Amino acid sequence: MFLKSRFFLLWGFVAIFFIAAYFLPILLIAAKAFALFAAGITLLDYALLFLFRKKLYIRRVLNEHLSNGDLNPVQLRLSNLYPIPLQLEIIDELPEQFQKRDFLIHKDIPAQSKTVLQYQLRPTQRGEYIFGDLHVFASTRIGVVCKRFTAMQEQTVKVYPSFIQLKKYALQAIPDLNTNTGNKILYRRGFSTEFDHIKEYNRGDDSRMINWKASARRNQLMVNSFMDEKSQQIYCLIDKGRLMKMPFDDLTLLDYAINAVLMFSYVAIQKNDKVGLLTFNEKVNDHLPASKSKKHFNTFLETLYKQQTQYLESDLEALYKYVNKKMVHRGLMMLFTNFETWSGFERQLPYFRALNQKHLLCIVFFENTEINKIHENRGDDIEDIYIKTIADKFLYEKKKIVTELRKIGILTIFSEPKKLTVQVVNKYLELKSKQII
Repeated sequence: MFLKSRFFLLWGFVAIFFIAAYFLPILLIAAKAFALFAAGITLLDYALLFLFRKKLYIRRVLNEHLSNGDLNPVQLRLSNLYPIPLQLEIIDELPEQFQKRDFLIHKDIPAQSKTVLQYQLRPTQRGEYIFGDLHVFASTRIGVVCKRFTAMQEQTVKVYPSFIQLKKYALQAIPDLNTNTGNKILYRRGFSTEFDHIKEYNRGDDSRMINWKASARRNQLMVNSFMDEKSQQIYCLIDKGRLMKMPFDDLTLLDYAINAVLMFSYVAIQKNDKVGLLTFNEKVNDHLPASKSKKHFNTFLETLYKQQTQYLESDLEALYKYVNKKMVHRGLMMLFTNFETWSGFERQLPYFRALNQKHLLCIVFFENTEINKIHENRGDDIEDIYIKTIADKFLYEKKKIVTELRKIGILTIFSEPKKLTVQVVNKYLELKSKQII
C-alpha cells in the first residue's frame, strides 16, 4: 500500500481543524466530525482495493528485434478484474540505453475490462537491450491510497540495423520485366568466366577449353562450356575507424553507413546481384563472400548488428592487400568511409587509385551538417567571423576531395547522414540502368 497526495491533503485539513479548535473551542465538534469522515474515506478506499480478492494483470508485448534509429511500437496489455473502475499509473523499467528515469503512463480502465496501451521507443545504439519489470499503481476514484502490482516481465531484445526502412525500398527492388535485370553488356574477347557445363568437342570449339580429365574418362575429347555472367559481384566495404564514430542526430556515422548497406544489399539481392561485405579498421575484421542467396541477407543482418567503431585510424593499405588477394574478379566496391581534412584524404589517395584500377570503386562519405549550420550563420563580431572562416575552410576541403575523386575517375557519393540510404540505393539503380556494372 502507498499513500497518495490526496491522503496528506485530507489529513492535513484535519490537523488544521484541530489547531483552529485549540483557539476556537466551538470548532472542536466540527474537527472531530471531519476526522471521522476522513477516517471513513480512507478505510473505504483501502477496503475497495485490498479486500476484494481480485487482481490486475499487465503484460508487455514487443518484437524480438528492434530497428535502430526508428520508432518501434511497444504494447502493454491490461486486464482489470475488479468490479470498480481504476486509475492507473504505469512504470515500465526501460533499458538503460534510453536513460529515461521519469517514464510514467496514466490510464483509466473500466471495471472488469481489458485494454491495450501503446508507446514508441527509438533506440540509437545497436546491441542487447534489457527491459525490466512492470509496476502498476492502482487507485480508485477516491484516490487516497493506492495498491502496487508488479509483473515480472524482464526481457532481452536485440537492436538490429534499421530493417523497418526495407518497406520503403521494396518497390524499387522489384525486377523490371521489360529489361534483362541482372544482365550486363560484356565487352570481351573469347569467353566469359562463368562455368556452365562440359560437352563433347565439336569442330570450331576453342581447343584451349579442352578438359583433359573428362576426356580421359570418356575416351573422347570434352570441352568446358561457359556462359555470359548474369550476376554482378558487389562488395560493401565499411570503415570502422575513429572518424566513423562522429555523432549525428543520436546515431554515429557507422550506424548510418550500416543502415545504408542493409538497404542497398536488400535491393541488390532482389536485382539478382551477388553482394558481399567487408569491415575494417586498423585491420580487416569481417568478410562475407558475395552471394545472391536470399538467406545471405539474414547473415548480413547478423554481421552488421555487432559492428562497433574503434579509436584508431583505419589502415587502407591492409584493406588493399586483402582485397587484392581475396577478390580476384572485378566488381563494384562501395566503400563507406569519411574524411574531415584534405591531408587525411591525401594519405589514402594512392590506395583508392589502386583499388579503382582493378575494380569499379565508389567512395561514400559524409557531409558535415553541423559545419554547414555554422557556415550559414552570419555573425558580425570577430569571434563569429573567425569561426565561420574555419568552417568555410573545412567545407572547401570537402568539396576539393569530391572534385579530386571525380577527376581521377572514382565514383563518389557525398551525402548528408540522413539522406545516405536514398543516395546509395539511387546510385546503384543508376549504375544498373546504364549497365556500367
